Parts: sequence; C-alpha cells; structure tokens
Amino acid sequence: MSSFSCWVLPAALLALLCCPGSAEKAFEVYIWPEQVVVESSGSLEVNCSTNCAQPESGGLETSLTKTLLASQARWCQFLISDISQDTVLLCHFTCLGEQQSKNATINPPKQVILKLQPTSVTMGNPFTIECSVPGVAPLESLTLTLLRGRETLYNQTFEGATVVPQEAVATLNVTAHREDGHHNFSCQAELDLRSRGGGIVRSISEPQVLEVYEPMQDNQMIIIVTVVSVLLFLFVTSVLLCFVFGQHWHQKRTGTYGVLAAWRRLPWAHQAQVA
Repeated sequence: MSSFSCWVLPAALLALLCCPGSAEKAFEVYIWPEQVVVESSGSLEVNCSTNCAQPESGGLETSLTKTLLASQARWCQFLISDISQDTVLLCHFTCLGEQQSKNATINPPKQVILKLQPTSVTMGNPFTIECSVPGVAPLESLTLTLLRGRETLYNQTFEGATVVPQEAVATLNVTAHREDGHHNFSCQAELDLRSRGGGIVRSISEPQVLEVYEPMQDNQMIIIVTVVSVLLFLFVTSVLLCFVFGQHWHQKRTGTYGVLAAWRRLPWAHQAQVA
C-alpha cells in the first residue's frame, strides 16, 4: 500500500467523525400542485408533505378559505375554496428546529383579448392581428394561436422562465384577401401546467370580424365618369331647350304688339302722328 493511500483513509474517517451532519440529507418541503389555473369561485385540493421523519409542526398558509381533509405526521391535505384572484399558498414544516417552506400559485383564467387594426380594409391592403393576455406566468408554458375560422395562422411561444406574471402579446401582419371577410378571427391561449401539477388550460377570445372591400377597377371608373358626363350633358341640354322654347313662346305672345307699343312710345314717332 502506498503512503498516499495510508493518509487518505484516516483523513476520510476523521472527516466523518468531525462532521457527522454532512452525511445527513437536509429535509425538504413539497407542495402539489405547484401551479394551477382554477375557474373563478372554484376549489382545489392541495397536498403538503416533507421528507423529515419526525417533523415538529407543519401546515398551509393562505388568505383563501381552507379545510383540512386529512393529515399525518409527514403530510396534510387541504381543500382551498372560493378562488377568485391570483393567490400564493405557503406550505411549511419544522424539523429539528429548522423551518422550511414551499410556495404554490393559484390563478383564475386570464382574459384573452384580440384586436384587428383596422377593422375594415380594402382587399390587397395590410392589416394587423394582435392578441394579448395580461399577467401570465410562467411565460415559457404559454402558447398563443391566431385563428381564422378553424385555420391556424400563427403560433407564438415564449422563452425564459419568469416567476413574476407578465403580459404576453402575439402580433401578425397580414394582407387582406376576399375570404378574410367570410371568417371570424380569434385567439386561443394555451397554458401547459402539467409539469407543475396542473393541466392544460385553454382560453379563447371573443371572435372579431374583418370587413373587406374590393378595390374599384379602372374600367369601372371609366364607366362611372362616362355616365356622370352623359347625365350632366342631358341636364345642361334640357335647361337650354327650356330656355329657347320659353323665349320662343314669349315672342309669339308679345313679339309684334310689343314692338309696336315700344315704337309708339318713342318721341319722334309721336310727332309724326300729330303731323
């Protein structure tokens, strides 16, 4: 046996004797589910547990209504009721004078908002589809899907683990087609919480309608201009004809007599008659 091996074995035994706690596993606290979405005014069963063999105390802290369903030394089960807002649950245990805790979050479904900008557009021109969900966490578990009828136009996923809820936005620029006016647009939000003890939560926005107008063709413009020009010509012609016939009718009634009366009113004509 080498001199190195002779020194290593006594050193390891000495470390175990001097630090017996280093070989012990630190106790942990677990809560399940860790994150879940529950319908408003709904309820949820939550389990708190620990790997401590003989915990001194334990429980669950929350601002919501809780009911103890069952418990033993290393675990307890609660029913959380009247869920109406985002809530944090705190599961805690004390073991050998040390306290550990674990958090879980409960969220009501988030509203999915869809906007079309503009809401009316000429065929061939661009418009924007925007979908937003306020206050979502974790973003990496969220997928936003933009739909036209049942057709998927775009999928938006998010990267990076976030603990604080953030707004999620998906935007798509599209060129308007004739068929766009025949379908509703909507947005579906899918939050996958299976890794945290929840399920797949899907919410969908209110449908939105896009008004699509066909562009006016050049030949249509020519026809419109021609029709307007003809109507204007007929109107002007009718006004002139009315004026001409009115003058003619007036002359037939007063033409000869009117000239004779005007001639008699002249001074020299009056002198000629006296002579």
